[in-house]
Parts: sequence; C-alpha cells; structure tokens
Amino acid sequence: MAEASTPGSATTTRLDSPPLDWHPEPFRVLVTLGESTTAGGWSSSSDRCWAPVLAALMSDFQDEPVRLVNSGIGANVISTRVPSYAASGKPAANERLQKHVIDHQPDLLVISYGLNDARGGTPAELFRRELIALIAAVRAGCDPLIVLLSPYFMTDFTVGAPAFGHGSHELFVLFTLLTEQVARSQDCLFCDVYHAYGNAPWLVHHDGVHANDLGHRIVAHTIFRTLAQHCSGLAARTKRLERTGERWRDESVLKADYGY
Repeated sequence: MAEASTPGSATTTRLDSPPLDWHPEPFRVLVTLGESTTAGGWSSSSDRCWAPVLAALMSDFQDEPVRLVNSGIGANVISTRVPSYAASGKPAANERLQKHVIDHQPDLLVISYGLNDARGGTPAELFRRELIALIAAVRAGCDPLIVLLSPYFMTDFTVGAPAFGHGSHELFVLFTLLTEQVARSQDCLFCDVYHAYGNAPWLVHHDGVHANDLGHRIVAHTIFRTLAQHCSGLAARTKRLERTGERWRDESVLKADYGY
C-alpha cells in the first residue's frame, strides 16, 4: 500500500486515509504571481494562458466564479538579491507583493518562480531562503492557500545568455526538489509542472522557453488536479448535484443494437 502523503506533497495517499482538506470552501480570488509563462507567454490568446484556463476549470465547479488576478511579469525573478536582478523584468517578486498580491486579499495564491532564477545563476540555497521569505511576507498581509510551482520544462537553455544562460535540466530538477521541500516545510501545496510535460518538446513554444497553448493546458490541468485532490470546496456544488440532479443517461439504443 502506498505511503501517506506529506503536506505540500503530490504523492499518493493511503487508500484508507483521505488527504488533508486544505480548503473546504469555494475559492473567491485567485492570484497568480510569477514570470513570463504565468503572464501568458506565448499562448496564442489571453484566454489560453494557464492562469485563465485554471480559473475557468475552478469556476466550472463552483456556484460563483473565482476572480482571477494575473500578476505575471516577463523575465521576473524572485528577489532583488539574486545575481540576475539587474537584467530581469522588474519589479522582483519581493518588491511587488503589496499591490500585486496582498491588496487583492486572495484566498488562493499560485507562486511560480525558479525558471528565471535557475537560468540567472541564483544559488539554490539563496533561492530557498528568498522563497521562504516571500511566503512569510505574503502571510503577514493576507492568508491564502499557497501553491508553489516547480520551474516549467524548456528546451533551449542558450536563450537569454549571458545573464540567463545558466540553466540546465539537471538544475531545473534540483530547483523542483527544492521547491517541493519548501512547500512541505511552509505548509503550502506543491505542483510539479516540470515533470508534467513528460519531456515532450512539442509542449514548448518555438522559442525554446515558454509554454505553447498545449503546454499551458497541461500546466493548468496539473494545478487543477492538485487543488481538486486537496480542496473539498471545489466539490461542494458537485456533491449537492449528486442528490438533486436528474438522471440523463439512456443506453437503450446501444443495447438494442444487440437485441437487449
């Protein structure tokens, strides 16, 4: 039998033990804080970015739609203290929490950093400390359920050199493990979008860095699965309809094809 999952982990729970319910109410406000793929690069239209796709999935299961605030900025990094800050898309995450997160008072916050920091030469230990500090700063101003994403899968680590030319798949795997560890220690959910790509290069835009439409869809559904497995509030409407909805299935024609 599989081992029980740890808070923040996406591992399988024991069959005789339900997972911890992280959010028993429907969600009101979703803020997505991150880099260019969070902002939408390069989906073919704004509604094909993973953030609005995720919001639509959530809203489909709630009586009231979740309000999305997309706070993604291209070339963004986690902190003013990292080596690539001067070359990055400013302001850094730790500079912009008040207006881009806290003022919206989200009950769900998805934080997506690591790709630019790994590519930009941020030491792993510095990234870990800055991610923990970022979470603490958020919680000083609001109290959302926080989901941490791993870096995304990409195919061309020469893009953005020299400032952002330090990445590799090995380094992205390290940042994925590090982010999962932070999620566990800081009572956040963790979502491994890097491995969700399955190493498929056709999920990446031709620039070699950003998700394309299909990649965005994979990211959104991976996050939604994590939320659905750990937040019963997303099931409230469904559970009510189980008892009140009319039966709609009619298999009589299929059975008649074989004389039943």
